[in-house]
Amino acid sequence: MNANERVIIVGAGHAGATVAMQLRKMDFAGDIILLGDERFSPYQRPPLSKAYLAGEEDAESLKLWPDEIYESKGIMLVQSATVAALDRAGKYVRLADKTEVSYDCLVIATGSRPREIALPGIHLAGVHRLHTIEDADGLKAAIGPGKRVALVGGGYIGLEVAASVVGLGGSAVVIEQQDRVLAGVASVPLSDYLRRAHEDRGVEFLTGVQVARIEGSKGRVTGIRLGDDRLVPCDAAVVCVGVVPNTGLAVAAGLDGANGIVVDHDARTADPAIFAIGDVTCRPMPLYDDRMFCLRSVPNALEQAKQAAAAMMGKPRPKPEVPWFWSHQFDLKVQIAGVPFDADDLVLRGDPAAGAFSAFHMKDGRVLAVETVDAPLEFAAGKQMILRKSVLSREQLVDPRVEVTALAV
Repeated sequence: MNANERVIIVGAGHAGATVAMQLRKMDFAGDIILLGDERFSPYQRPPLSKAYLAGEEDAESLKLWPDEIYESKGIMLVQSATVAALDRAGKYVRLADKTEVSYDCLVIATGSRPREIALPGIHLAGVHRLHTIEDADGLKAAIGPGKRVALVGGGYIGLEVAASVVGLGGSAVVIEQQDRVLAGVASVPLSDYLRRAHEDRGVEFLTGVQVARIEGSKGRVTGIRLGDDRLVPCDAAVVCVGVVPNTGLAVAAGLDGANGIVVDHDARTADPAIFAIGDVTCRPMPLYDDRMFCLRSVPNALEQAKQAAAAMMGKPRPKPEVPWFWSHQFDLKVQIAGVPFDADDLVLRGDPAAGAFSAFHMKDGRVLAVETVDAPLEFAAGKQMILRKSVLSREQLVDPRVEVTALAV
């Protein structure tokens, strides 16, 4: 790309802001327009359910870069900008105010949004979702000493919010329709361990139950009515039942985006002038025989931002990275690397009853993924095993006399 060309980035989250910075790092001298639909400059979302909600970080500390950096690098950051349409033939986007902005390359980094559920009472005051700083501010004002909060959904966000609520002196009850928390995203040992850790700190759990409706009085939530007619009283409720990718713009323009915008190893869509990065994508996984998968994590956003920038600038494709994810709950640090596609064996190293442990997901002896709790060495070693496609025996992994770092060589 040359200095006469323009890149438009739709979405000013972690992915969008990073690709803008990467382009400047690679000496792109053309126009960069970064369009964000929030009134805030790009910020980190993961702390919203943890340190920010707990009052340990403020909005300023969440910023990815100081505001003045964008101007100094010649990045036009446009806040509160909604992109209403994409014209691929004309190579322009139309904003909600009818402004049309042309591009030479377009990056779609529109992220995801909370999954909607049709529940009577969902719009009562005191019923929250957690996706933006404004969401977190609203929830923060509703929790505190003596407040009882119901979490509808037992995924990572639900558990992180429950930990923050208890840390602020409130009480929390997690309501999950599956028979365990983190079903589908964590192994049974990790799921059971985190549930026990929460219960030890006073969090209540109701699993294998359905939510019938949200009860209220005078327009404000008072409880969650279950399918068996039990009432779970609460002062506030948080609905956290997953997210869906914001593919509407791409799909309306004719791009493949049923479960995420389909991209290649360079984060390029079927349109050679359009890239997509971050939560909104469905991408090939080079460490897993190019299996298509939707990754929703900060490391994935950063990796795809680097891929897209390199492709636009004609640079070599970055080396594949191991996907990973983390969660902080109370004083526990959960780290997960890899994806357990078709894993048929689970090997525990360490004892969950004693605290720190790791769980290795394997297929025919090959390490596909690792889950760890307070085990940074096992996490780092596991990432290397996944990258190297290591084949190991159960005996090697479980033997405490064998240094885990030696197994990653």
